[in-house]
Amino acid sequence: MSSHPPFPARVVLLCGPSGSGKSLIAARSGLPVLRLDDFYKEGDDPTLPLVLGSSDIDWDHPESWDADKAVAAIEALCRTGRTTVPVYDISLSARTGEAPVDIGSTPLFIAEGIFAAEIVTRCRELGLLADALCLSRGPVTTFRRRFLRDLKEGRKSVPFLVRRGWRLMRAERSIVARQTALGAHACDRDEALARLADAAAGRAVRTTTPA
Repeated sequence: MSSHPPFPARVVLLCGPSGSGKSLIAARSGLPVLRLDDFYKEGDDPTLPLVLGSSDIDWDHPESWDADKAVAAIEALCRTGRTTVPVYDISLSARTGEAPVDIGSTPLFIAEGIFAAEIVTRCRELGLLADALCLSRGPVTTFRRRFLRDLKEGRKSVPFLVRRGWRLMRAERSIVARQTALGAHACDRDEALARLADAAAGRAVRTTTPA
């Protein structure tokens, strides 16, 4: 049980493999959304990890992301309803500015991104967590959605997207297993929307704790 006093707002962390539909679910929920992808490190950061046996930066590794700043932004939103976050351009691998995020007096918001599960324990210990969900749609479906989205948005070069997509498709089951082990509840679109509706209505939801 948390020793922290109640906060005006709490967060639902929404994770899942890249392309699993997190942004779509977040938008359909009608809740305010914090984009955790904006906390990626910049492309010239010397701490960025590389794909094993390659010169490609591993943007799917948690060390490519600034968890401390993400948690600080979530805590600020829970405490005060507002914060300032980086604006990140994935195609440039760079932060291009800052932007305010204001959830007003809303008691619940979503923080979504592929690394959301990495901060489940920290958010729970701080008394900020309402629920943690991991979307899973199957490797082939996710591969197709991810590739078409990234190609349309010009996120990276086509050869990079193909290499990344193939690697992630083979790794999808282990990605979901890791995120659930970190405390996120694996679910499909309909269950995710139902749990979000329960959390928004103040109904108790079962949060998963790591073994």
